[in-house]
Amino acid sequence: MRSLPPEQPGAADHARHTALVDGNPHATESDRFALLHDAADTLLDDLTERYRVERRETKEPFGLDDALVRTVRLIPRSPTGAPLAIHFTDPGLLVRFGRWWEQSLPTCACDTCAEDPEGLVERLHAHTAALVEGGLWERVRRGVGGSWFETRLIGTGVLLDREGPLSAAGARDARRGGFAAAVQWAPWQSRS
Repeated sequence: MRSLPPEQPGAADHARHTALVDGNPHATESDRFALLHDAADTLLDDLTERYRVERRETKEPFGLDDALVRTVRLIPRSPTGAPLAIHFTDPGLLVRFGRWWEQSLPTCACDTCAEDPEGLVERLHAHTAALVEGGLWERVRRGVGGSWFETRLIGTGVLLDREGPLSAAGARDARRGGFAAAVQWAPWQSRS
């Protein structure tokens, strides 16, 4: 298996990217990411057939202009399994695992970043496999300046950490939901 490309650019890379894109504002060809929608549909169908999940499909407001986008959720029948949601955006996907894990595929659709659609499909499959195998871990941490969430995704070829701030109400809600201690989501149950 080849290694997956980096997840998100660092601050210096982001500044360099912004300078390059600002110099060429029309440097986008987002049609090349249509492959992601097809791959996500195939993956969702496969997961629905193989695992004990409830599939919910809706149109939901998304983004600054609140455009409606197709959203598919797979919710394991066992409450210990982490849910998965895929928002079919333009040009790609927004993937959500559990309570806080979120990832845009592609991170940036511009020609300067030149993210490979086939590499993004591999990332989608690798990250979803880690989720299904029980590799998602989440918790709330309290600090002097407030609360924040921490997530970790571990699987074959995947070891990623993310964190972010939580509002006071969001932190309270999460702690009531059992996230004050680390929560390791269980593997999804297979259909027999």
